[in-house]
Amino acid sequence: MQHQITVENIKCGGCARTVENTLKDIDGVGDIQVTVETGLVAVETTDSISRETLVEALRHKGYPEAGSVEGLESVGAKAVSYVSCAIGRIDNMKDS
Repeated sequence: MQHQITVENIKCGGCARTVENTLKDIDGVGDIQVTVETGLVAVETTDSISRETLVEALRHKGYPEAGSVEGLESVGAKAVSYVSCAIGRIDNMKDS
């Protein structure tokens, strides 16, 4: 099954790497494609993985579904995404 989720706060390859690593940790997730420019995340999964499971995992890392947070919750998500982005950049450097 393919899920497409547009998320907020993706700014670079480090963010994309964190999104990919977050989703890879979920059993049943296959191919993942992240488009930084649009924030689109396309995920292939088994039928047992719900879209909500993916959305919640991404929200936890600071990448909420577009339009799903506002106000202080949006500010909090941005702060979390900065940390997640930094971790993704470090992971990219390790793999280079």
